[in-house]
Amino acid sequence: MDDQVKLAFEKSKTGDKDERYEAYQYILTETEQRVEWTYEVWDQLIEDLTDKDNHQRSRAAQYLANLAISDPEMRILNDFPKLWEVTKDKKFVTARHSLQSIWKVAIAGKPQKEMVMEYMVQRFENGADEKNFTLIRNDIIQNMKNIYDFDNDEEVKQTAMELIDTVEDEKYHKKYMAIWK
Repeated sequence: MDDQVKLAFEKSKTGDKDERYEAYQYILTETEQRVEWTYEVWDQLIEDLTDKDNHQRSRAAQYLANLAISDPEMRILNDFPKLWEVTKDKKFVTARHSLQSIWKVAIAGKPQKEMVMEYMVQRFENGADEKNFTLIRNDIIQNMKNIYDFDNDEEVKQTAMELIDTVEDEKYHKKYMAIWK
């Protein structure tokens, strides 16, 4: 890991508000492609998923989701439940930012995609008691669209369409369908 990346991770945690945001943007940009330093930060990011600071939890979740493409050991398959927990964070903004990035795990490979899809389908179908459930469903459908846009997997599209068809409220049915237009 080069010094600039190390500094970004440091500032992501300890800098002032502007420095943290700039570091956050830098790390997300760097991790859009494969990187060699994944395991230098992996364990710390896993630990940060339960940090007392919700911003740290959110950033750790987003960084891990991005790093899934740089995970040849496929650690994400074992660590995903810890990452998924942040999508249910008590701070809704943290939960939502984490959920909105979860699709990036799915583009790392077939086992990762199958796992992410399974978790999202289960939550879409069984999460009606959650606060802000319609937004969560919207994010899940958007995640599926992002996965589909990445690899044109018709099974992903079919799954999304089947889930949308189960929505009885016409307002939300239309809203979710609009994502696929």
